[in-house]
Amino acid sequence: MMFFAAPTSIPIPTQTHLTIHTAHQLFPSKIQKRTLKFTIRCSSTSLQEKIQEKSSVNELTGKGDLLKSKKGDLLDFLPPIKVAKRVVLVRHGQSSWNAEGRIQGSSDFSVLTQKGEAQAETSRQMLIDDSFDVCFSSPLIRSKRTAEIIWNVRNEEMITDADLREIDLYSFQGLLKHEGKAKYGSAYRQWQVDAPNFNIDGHYPVRELWERARSCWTRILTHDSRVLLQSNCGVSVLDFTPKPEGGSPNIFLNRLNQTPNSPIAAGSSGGRKTGMRIILVCHGISQNDPEDNFPHSGDGPLNMLGVIQAQKTAELLLDLKLKTIVSSTKIASAETANTICRVQEAADCLGADCVPRYVETKQIQDLDVGQILKKSKKQDAVGSRPLQPGWLNGYESEIATSLWGQSAKAWRYLLDELSKGSEQENVMVAVGHPALHIAMLGHCLNLTEEWMGTFHLDAGSISVVDFPDGQTGRGIVRCINYTAHLGRWSIPITRSTSDDEEF
Repeated sequence: MMFFAAPTSIPIPTQTHLTIHTAHQLFPSKIQKRTLKFTIRCSSTSLQEKIQEKSSVNELTGKGDLLKSKKGDLLDFLPPIKVAKRVVLVRHGQSSWNAEGRIQGSSDFSVLTQKGEAQAETSRQMLIDDSFDVCFSSPLIRSKRTAEIIWNVRNEEMITDADLREIDLYSFQGLLKHEGKAKYGSAYRQWQVDAPNFNIDGHYPVRELWERARSCWTRILTHDSRVLLQSNCGVSVLDFTPKPEGGSPNIFLNRLNQTPNSPIAAGSSGGRKTGMRIILVCHGISQNDPEDNFPHSGDGPLNMLGVIQAQKTAELLLDLKLKTIVSSTKIASAETANTICRVQEAADCLGADCVPRYVETKQIQDLDVGQILKKSKKQDAVGSRPLQPGWLNGYESEIATSLWGQSAKAWRYLLDELSKGSEQENVMVAVGHPALHIAMLGHCLNLTEEWMGTFHLDAGSISVVDFPDGQTGRGIVRCINYTAHLGRWSIPITRSTSDDEEF
């Protein structure tokens, strides 16, 4: 894994780190007491963090879902910080053993393939204008080479940390996946469904990994610098801000899996083919909102930047052949949905004898949350400046509770609509307010209401959830707050520390 550090757009003193790493390290804390009921997917040169479904009942004594626990309990292991930090995570590029389907673990015999080198170069281009203070890298050849390609001619420090190596898998390492299943069937299955209690050669690899990850976070956050990078060349961004009272910092997921390739390209999720997915599209900026502030109502029509954001999103979704697009009844959401619809219907009509394809659009009241947010007495304060990490925490608890309840209805509606398609393929696109999408992602991940403030979404962003086991199975989060398709109109991952006023 690699961690890169850079300045952030948070308007307070900040630091940024880039971290390049292997696939299974992110949040250690107290996860060893329970397992989570969701999967987060990161692609090559992105983090692939798979957290399994059932609660532990063996040596682990925690009761109930981890996700139902108090948020603060999970983050108490983090060291106090004095200034805000942004950590960008990047996983190494495709390795020779990735391509062979061989179990790598922490072995160091595989190298980047030609595709892996190209992925790293693409990630370098994605981050070329971003400012970093330090790069943390796993010592494994595949990770270190990825770091070297991305870091390129930068003069900032690069630190190799042995604790950033991949999970130690002992006798599994070097086996092809089918060999691992055949030779260690029960252990392989336990690794998939009950990771904390997975045991091989007398070791509990996942528990050992958690302890390493805990120490990694301490070194990264206490280093005098800024961002973290991870993935087969996808980028994930975490923001850390100090608490006024001290102690473990607040943590926010700014974006997950900003990959060099399209996040909606056909492929697998969690190693399984999937054709069922929900794509959450945040509407573009409207004329009622300043261009440096995310819309809080969507009541007005899209402004010029919002029109561009909608068009760019429509182009990203061009190859999906959508049948239905749902949106809230607000003008900005409806206009974004109509833009996607027009591009979809015109996609097959580039020839002289084409037959136009009809795409249904629906405006759904359950996707509206503007009226809930408008009831807040803090609305002016929250909406008077560019949105910062944790902006949903600025609303009163009763507003958050109403939002959470409304989003539950919206998420159920989307799942019901998803079930109406064929088992092989059905893609739902929902356009709405970022607060709604944040809350629906919380429901997808089986989180509780208090976790909403740890996520962030930008205007024109998309988030993708796959359902490889059908709409009744677990949702696999492919990406959150993806904005690479917006090009020059996207919000940068980091910004230069110079010319702050002009920025």
